[in-house]
Amino acid sequence: MLTPVLSSTREDSQEESRDASITAWALAARGGDPDAVDLFVRALHRDVRRYVTFLGADPQSADDLTQDTFLRALGSLHRFEGRSSARTWLLSIARRAVIDSFRYNSSRPRLSDTDDWQSAVEHTQSRDLPGFDDGVALAELLDALPDDRREAFVLTQLVGLPYAEAADVSDCPVGTVRSRVARARTSLIEWLTEAERCTPVAAAA
Repeated sequence: MLTPVLSSTREDSQEESRDASITAWALAARGGDPDAVDLFVRALHRDVRRYVTFLGADPQSADDLTQDTFLRALGSLHRFEGRSSARTWLLSIARRAVIDSFRYNSSRPRLSDTDDWQSAVEHTQSRDLPGFDDGVALAELLDALPDDRREAFVLTQLVGLPYAEAADVSDCPVGTVRSRVARARTSLIEWLTEAERCTPVAAAA
C-alpha cells in the first residue's frame, strides 16, 4: 500500500530537482552564460511547444509561438529574479504569446490541416488516462473542453506543473485549478468510456 505513495514522492522530488536546475540555468543565463542559455532552452522547449499546441495552436503556428516565447523570455531574463520557478515564468510568457497571437489573427480566417494536427498530437498524447491506447485522439477530446478546463488539465497533467504553479500561470486561485482539472478529468473519462463502448459496434459494422 505504501508503494504508490513512495513512487509519487520520488517523482515529485525528481520534478522539484529538475525545476531547481532549470531555474539555476535561467539565472546563470541572465548573467550572460551562453551554455546556461542553451540548457535552459533545451530543457523547456518541449513543455512550451506542448502547452501552446494544446491551447489551440496548429502545428505550424506552434513552432512560431514556441520560438516567440523563448525570444520574449531571453529578452526579459534581466527581470527574472527566481521568485518562481523558471518553468512557471516561461509558461506565463507562452500564455501571453498565444493570447497575443489569437488577438492578432482574430479578424483573419484560420486555416489548419486537421490531419496534420491530429497526427502531431497523437505522437505526444498522454497515456495516463485509460483508453488512449485504443486510438482515441486526445486532441479531439481536449478540444471539446471549455478553454479554462483544457488549460488547467494541460498544465498539470501533460506539462506536469504543480497546481500552485499552474494557478500562477493561469492567474487564478489554486482551488479553481483543482476544480477545473477534476471536471476536465471527469469529462474525459466519460467521453473515453463512451468511445470504447462504441468502438466494437463500429468495427462490427
